[in-house]
Amino acid sequence: MKMSYDIAIVGAGIAGSALACSLAMTADAMDKPLRIALIEAQAISDSYPCCEEGINDFDARVSALTAGSQQFLESIGVWSDMARQRVSRFDKMIVWDAEGTGHIEFDATDIRASELGHIVENRVTVAALHQRIKILSGVDVFSERSVAGIDLLATDARPNKSCLTLDDGRILEAQLIVAADGANSPLRTMAEMQVREWSYQQSALVCVVETSQCHEHTAWQRFTAHGPLAFLPLSLSQSDKNYCSIVWSQTDKENALSMAMDDDDFSRALGRAFEHRLGEIKGVSKRFSFPLQQRHAVDYVRPNFALVADAAHAIHPLAGQGINLGLADVKAFSEVILAGHQRGQSLGHIGLLKRYQRQRKADNLAMMAAIEGLKRLFEPLPLPLRWARNVGMNIFHAQSQLKNKVIRHAMGIDS
Repeated sequence: MKMSYDIAIVGAGIAGSALACSLAMTADAMDKPLRIALIEAQAISDSYPCCEEGINDFDARVSALTAGSQQFLESIGVWSDMARQRVSRFDKMIVWDAEGTGHIEFDATDIRASELGHIVENRVTVAALHQRIKILSGVDVFSERSVAGIDLLATDARPNKSCLTLDDGRILEAQLIVAADGANSPLRTMAEMQVREWSYQQSALVCVVETSQCHEHTAWQRFTAHGPLAFLPLSLSQSDKNYCSIVWSQTDKENALSMAMDDDDFSRALGRAFEHRLGEIKGVSKRFSFPLQQRHAVDYVRPNFALVADAAHAIHPLAGQGINLGLADVKAFSEVILAGHQRGQSLGHIGLLKRYQRQRKADNLAMMAAIEGLKRLFEPLPLPLRWARNVGMNIFHAQSQLKNKVIRHAMGIDS
């Protein structure tokens, strides 16, 4: 059975679902609807998650969404639904060096903003996007279906068409196929897109913890000898408990030791690593761990095919910019494709797709280089270099104009 579409998007996570929403909504508003297929290997829920407020009732996977990402999500009509479920604002960010006195503080009031961003559980963002897709015309969702094969070779009979074969034998024909299926993208491999990658020799441990003191709507990050430790604030509506989502990036050896501890030993070790900035660690949820690698596709596009978000690039989580880069990709890609659609261009034309690549590749490379430099800066160093690092942090903290310019850029609100 063969089904025909304009665009087939593989991966219904945050990036893929946001792309489907953006393309469908704007095309309808232009009175030039698109036929979109959205394929997801996992089951897609028909409802919002239950947002109870026990320590194990939060998604361990969260994103620090910037103002720029929020504005995009507002533009596709999902932010208000997310806010009704559960989002946690943060107004300040405090970063400090475990091996000295260097520290940097960012405050939303310094740039006349109401907040620096929001910590949002990934399941909340995904659910809001899926609920939005349900009411959009032109988007067919293929839930619990994986891609068994891909054919990107045009023929005389279908010069602007490519095909996906699903695991149930159905064939989807489309002008453009988009891989939004994550950092380990199977579709990227099938399309033989080259990737440069290396391991950080670190793993990230994530979970939710209860602290004895309030997080003060502040995102906290301490750079330790083994890697950065972040405490991200989680807001509650009906409880007086204090919860944070943590991301603890450590060497693989240290991570394995942390994962093997019982909850009491882990809570004590975590409290020490965080210098008890929020008091005692009173409770901890189930822990999860994943290896950290940097990946970057040599090219994001080829005729009739494109990579977006983590399928195109994956970075260290220390600055929390991964999903924000991905949503910036989605926004740029959507604008380029819709402009071409308005002009009547073939959506898979390489000239059109390269406009998206030119827009996003340089920015993504710059962010990846900055993150890599920051990671190397906080690796174990000889005493004189540690001293210089701490002095540099304190000097940067004192330079309000430069500091505010950096935070506005990180928030995606350059002006």
